[in-house]
Amino acid sequence: MKIYNCIKDFKPVKNTVATVGTFDGVHLGHQAIFNMMKEKASEIDGETVVITFYPHPRIVLGLDSKNLKFINTQEKKINRLEESGIDHLIIVPFNKEFANISSEEFINDLILEKVNPKIIVIGYDHHFGKDREGSFEMLSEIGKRKGIEVINVEAQYVNDVTVSSTKIRKLLKAGKIVAVNNFLGYEYSITGKVVKGQSIGRDLGFPTANIEIADEYKLIAAVGVYACRVEYMGKFYKGMGNIGYRPTVDHGDLTIEVNIFDFDKQIYDEEITIIFVDRMRDEHKFDSLKDLSEQLGKDKKNALKIL
Repeated sequence: MKIYNCIKDFKPVKNTVATVGTFDGVHLGHQAIFNMMKEKASEIDGETVVITFYPHPRIVLGLDSKNLKFINTQEKKINRLEESGIDHLIIVPFNKEFANISSEEFINDLILEKVNPKIIVIGYDHHFGKDREGSFEMLSEIGKRKGIEVINVEAQYVNDVTVSSTKIRKLLKAGKIVAVNNFLGYEYSITGKVVKGQSIGRDLGFPTANIEIADEYKLIAAVGVYACRVEYMGKFYKGMGNIGYRPTVDHGDLTIEVNIFDFDKQIYDEEITIIFVDRMRDEHKFDSLKDLSEQLGKDKKNALKIL
């Protein structure tokens, strides 16, 4: 996948099939759009182009900025788009000046003039331009005048529920990780650098890797204990993770840590990815460290059973 950090760097390609959006999560609904694009590109011997924005428009516009969190970091989103088989990714720098572009200017100046698509594919609920006034109907009308086919991809469903980034974010906050993974079409993960903790887990017989996340906008799943897989240096390990405040031993800040099974390497300052498979229980305050250790033993058995 070729990546362009400015639309001016992109040179129109043969028989372009394009889409545009923020694509937080790159979930099943987004994947349906990309699959349609690839199918149409194959039919006309063309190439697929995704147009997205950075920073996220809601950050620039200050909309609910205190609570603003995203399913994917920018890096992970790019990785997911590449895994989806997209040929070209244009990342448009989003600023307040850009936010004032009308929907028709957006279509004509950004999509039609710069990308010159033969086909445009968008999601069923997609809106664009200033105040999100642009719609499929508007795009379709312009497409008819310009000889461009516009395809609207229908909503995707899991257990009769429409898939959307908003619903996935709510499910994450509720700790419903299995439902999240079903909506995403892959398993939710957190990547971070391993930092030193208090070594209490080691004293209990369950040493943990504590991670620090660089992206302040990364959405963290609900507090609790999870069955996990851990990716380190291209290898995968089983484990159990905890997101929380460690009430038995600490009442400090939120921590993200994982006990990696059958693993004894020192990996401080190195990057790992914790992949969340299922949420096993709430975080509890135990009467003693002995009680906590016994519960961790039960958690490990449960995690191994799930994994």
